[in-house]
Amino acid sequence: MFDIVCLVSGGGTNLAAIIKEIEEKRIKNVRIKAVISNNGDAYALERAKNAGIDAKCISPKNFSNRDEFDKALLDELKMLNPDLIVLAGFLVNISEDIVKAFENKIINIHPSLIPSFCGKGYYGLKVHEAALKRGVKVTGATVHFVDAGIDTGRIIIQKAVDVHPKDDAKSLQKRVMEEAEWIILPEAIEKIANGESL
Repeated sequence: MFDIVCLVSGGGTNLAAIIKEIEEKRIKNVRIKAVISNNGDAYALERAKNAGIDAKCISPKNFSNRDEFDKALLDELKMLNPDLIVLAGFLVNISEDIVKAFENKIINIHPSLIPSFCGKGYYGLKVHEAALKRGVKVTGATVHFVDAGIDTGRIIIQKAVDVHPKDDAKSLQKRVMEEAEWIILPEAIEKIANGESL
């Protein structure tokens, strides 16, 4: 069995998509070993518990400095020893120590077609606001490996989504999730877990 750990910060819609695809056997030979959130109020933790998955919060707020938080997260990940770490809407930058410890074993979903609208400061609705401000006709989502940079790792899968004339950031965010994120993140996990070439 291929073990994954999902890191989440909010509602956990990408987590829900992964759970569904595992339950419906479209992701094969994969088990979510644990879900970790930096936010104790994240609904994603409830989603995990409802699916019978171990869930816990490791929040920077509970540590006196960022280094202590990074070490606690790294220690927890080392203890869990997953085959893959999935950043499924995790709004915390991963420390270099974690990237080194799990080299080529961390993937992230980003709500744009990288290299557009990515990097420092581009997360959540800000990505979609920037896309609309720029006037792009097509946006989408990207699954990529995590390296020491922000959204700079090797791209695994991308999927385009049309921008509609009447879109605002929220309607665009919803469509990018439904038409791209919830499809390509499970697809990337399936490919990695079952040794398909990327």
